Amino acid sequence: MTTAPSPTRSEAQPKNALDRFFEISKRGSTIGTEIRGGLVTFVTMAYIVILNPIILSGSADVAGDTLDFSAVGAATALTAGIMTILFGLITRLPFGFAAGLGINAFVAFSVVGQVTWPEAMALVMINGLVIVLLAATGLRKMIFDAVPFQLKIAITVGIGLFIAFIGFVNSGFVTATGSASPPVGLGVGGSVATVPTVLFIVTLIVTGILVARKVKGGLLIGLVTGTVLAVIVEAIWHLGAASDDNAGGWGLTVPTLTGSPFGLPDLSLVGAVDFSFDFSKVSLVAIVMIVFTLVFSNFFDAMGTMTGLAKEADLANENGDFPRIKSALVVEGVGAIVGGGTSSSSSTVFIESGAGIGEGARTGFANLITGGMFLLAMFLTPLTSIVPTEIAAAALVIVGAMMMAQIKYIDLTEFDVLLPVFLTVTVMPLTYSIANGIGAGFVSWVLIQAFSGKARKISPLLWIVAVGFVIFFARGPIEALFGVA
Repeated sequence: MTTAPSPTRSEAQPKNALDRFFEISKRGSTIGTEIRGGLVTFVTMAYIVILNPIILSGSADVAGDTLDFSAVGAATALTAGIMTILFGLITRLPFGFAAGLGINAFVAFSVVGQVTWPEAMALVMINGLVIVLLAATGLRKMIFDAVPFQLKIAITVGIGLFIAFIGFVNSGFVTATGSASPPVGLGVGGSVATVPTVLFIVTLIVTGILVARKVKGGLLIGLVTGTVLAVIVEAIWHLGAASDDNAGGWGLTVPTLTGSPFGLPDLSLVGAVDFSFDFSKVSLVAIVMIVFTLVFSNFFDAMGTMTGLAKEADLANENGDFPRIKSALVVEGVGAIVGGGTSSSSSTVFIESGAGIGEGARTGFANLITGGMFLLAMFLTPLTSIVPTEIAAAALVIVGAMMMAQIKYIDLTEFDVLLPVFLTVTVMPLTYSIANGIGAGFVSWVLIQAFSGKARKISPLLWIVAVGFVIFFARGPIEALFGVA
């Protein structure tokens, strides 16, 4: 088996207390690089301030109530800013935080069909408390250590493909066809037919050339260039937002800035949680299954993401461990508590942080920049939305390609390794879920290794996790068995 190289460390002496605290010189970085990386991470994550309100405010709860769009947007930016800065200060790692896309969709489309919005956010907080307990007791780290090296690398590669796939979808380069075969296709009607998608391609090529030529700030320069082009194009052709009647418009954000860029944030949803569940309307079994699903999604999405980002930043050792890992796992659980408390859904480490890492970010100082920009975004919503999703998507594809390179550290000559790795890598983007990919890898690894005469090499914890994932995958029939809606 080929092992990954140990993290690189510079012998440079720290220049000041700030440098010493964040280990900037020690990790071979500079303050300027960290600032650029933090800005790039924010630019690639900023869409969540718009997308999260679209998801959460678009669903009515069991009582028929909905969340206010602007209030969710403000809460999303506030939570992302607080958690990103907190994580950077405690762990000194360049991983940005924001509302997790898989979890917010589960809450909006499944949970609130059984409980009210305040009750749903209370369940998100309970999920966070469970995660913190598992991390603080060391059980989460024990499970992390039980994961084979090959699967840890596969998780990194899978996340890279997932990031790239998100970029392709967000740009309109890959779209749903509306038919069973093929379910997805190229652009509109099998061709690139919209100006925003063309600008995605242009930005991708320009950024790719800059990165290939090792231009400092290549990702950021590419994003700024693409955004400027998008603003010019919108000013000339007035493409507007995409809709049924305007298929050639922009996906989530139209690159224009009209009116005042300033506005006071609506923080009315902060603290809007309710732990007094009405068990005459929702069963205890339903509550348990909701929390179980939240914990499993939160637990393994974050674990996989942090593993992949640490590898990409060259901060993980041959076992996949990275600096202050226990603190990182605890703070990630706190993100769920804070996200539920602000009604913005669970806040977790974001895979888009790979864009900032690709730009050179190696320390938590980059998080101060990213978090500060999110806090500023509460007051500057028009500026936050000026970067089109199609432009930010180009950076995601570039980062996905970078993370793909980690596959070289796995020896794939044995099929009992190849198949679990293949499933981990492919299931993530194809099901749009990091947790699903990890689960497929874990279950297949345990079964194949066990029936190949290698059962003794499998950690007992891995057996337990694999069984848990079987329950996770079968939760639909299990809920039906107990009469859960």
